[in-house]
Amino acid sequence: MQVIERRAGVPGLLMGILAAFALVVVPCLAFAQSPHGAPDGVRESSRPAEPATPSTQPDLLPAAVTTSHKIELAGRTFDLDAIAGTIPLLDAQSGKREAEVAFTAFLLKAPARADRPVTFAINGGPGAGSAWLDLGALGPWRLPLDGLSPSKPPRTIDNAETWLDFTDLVFIDPPGTGYSRVLGRGDEQRRRFYSVEGDIEALAVVIRKWLATHGRLTSPKFLVGESYGGFRAPKLAHRLQDHEGIGLRGLILVSPVLDFGWLDGTNNPLDFVTRLPSQAAVARGLDPRQGRPALAEVESYAAGAYLADLLRGERDTAALDRITEKVARYTGLDAGLVRKLGGRVDLATFARERERAAGKVASLYDGRISGFDAAPLTARGDYSDPVLDAAKTLLGTAMAEVTASRLGWKVETRYEILNEAVNRQWDWGRGRCRAEALSDLKRVLALDPEVRVLVTHGVTDLVTPYFATKLLLDQVPALGAPDRLRLEVYGGGHMFYFDDKSRAALRDDARRLIAGK
Repeated sequence: MQVIERRAGVPGLLMGILAAFALVVVPCLAFAQSPHGAPDGVRESSRPAEPATPSTQPDLLPAAVTTSHKIELAGRTFDLDAIAGTIPLLDAQSGKREAEVAFTAFLLKAPARADRPVTFAINGGPGAGSAWLDLGALGPWRLPLDGLSPSKPPRTIDNAETWLDFTDLVFIDPPGTGYSRVLGRGDEQRRRFYSVEGDIEALAVVIRKWLATHGRLTSPKFLVGESYGGFRAPKLAHRLQDHEGIGLRGLILVSPVLDFGWLDGTNNPLDFVTRLPSQAAVARGLDPRQGRPALAEVESYAAGAYLADLLRGERDTAALDRITEKVARYTGLDAGLVRKLGGRVDLATFARERERAAGKVASLYDGRISGFDAAPLTARGDYSDPVLDAAKTLLGTAMAEVTASRLGWKVETRYEILNEAVNRQWDWGRGRCRAEALSDLKRVLALDPEVRVLVTHGVTDLVTPYFATKLLLDQVPALGAPDRLRLEVYGGGHMFYFDDKSRAALRDDARRLIAGK
């Protein structure tokens, strides 16, 4: 999910519900509810918006541009239209533009387009742009990310794993990400858009307006959300059902967080339970072909004897002895260090201690990949994540180049691939530890028996561990056929689609869901 946070002791790390960006464990903080709340009434006004002037609003983004392209792959050729543009969000009372939400759409030149599936893709953060899913996995062009070097020329190639065979694609950048922006000069609009509820209301309006504008209200509709976008997706599906008159046929959640309470807070034993299998996968250098079945023993221990001994507390020496032996063996860490930690191995320690002797640190987004520690002799390091921070540089530049050169939509401002300012200002309402989307997922499944959900994770992702989602999905009651809600775990980390085999597996699973198989 792209939930970006900076943690004391690792201030150089960008964290993020992507593309993405994922979640790092920080204490649950209680945030005061914004007095302005969510952007209630944000809708398409019956009167035109007032023209922007230098004294009221910045210059608007360029008008939409449509270009035609041909993608030739082995045994497949796509003739498509690409549209790059914006959807305005207007104040319901004044009709003024409050935000411009940028999108990129790829639509096959096919007859009966209104009957063809259309899939909306949203990344996370909060603060991540759509380039992660677009150029990383789904779109017609892909940026190879098998070698992560920020200075590597960001040249895109035709994407053999594009989803265009079976669905049109619309990538959305929430306000403050990509080229999207909040237009008001003051802080009021930002407080409304940069909040859990306001964000969902705004994105629901964007999806409804895009469908109406492009004549796709009768198309089968699907939603892909990565990281915090996976947290957004059930809430968006519920909001679209209840308030916008739009029903989604399916959701695909990529590395999601469904309940922050399960991952936040130093006193929650579930934090350590849910991360242990992924830590073991990293320590074993798990072959992606082995995958999750090779971790059956670790999963059984984590949700059984490990949890029971954690609940006995740190003063129970017999429990501590048992935990130390098992956790040291599974994580590959020194038993003395594990005992000092009470068998509770936090993310920062795991990332730094595995290769401290070599002066390296592991990525939290894919623990298999490590990079140099800029300050290896300090007790607590200040370093950039060797996956997230390297990839964001490449993806941001590549997206700006594709938008301007291939799509002909020229924007002078910087493409915000991962906007920390949005993340810092995010209003979590009653506090991040109380934010959850599992209830929304249950409601969506219960109301519409046709909805199907695919939840996907990478086995060596340390920030949104697959085992947390597995335990949460076990709490969903039987709501029709058991295959309506599926969990798939692939090789790789948070952005598991960087791996060729995992990206292909995601495509195949998504195709089956969208085709109704």
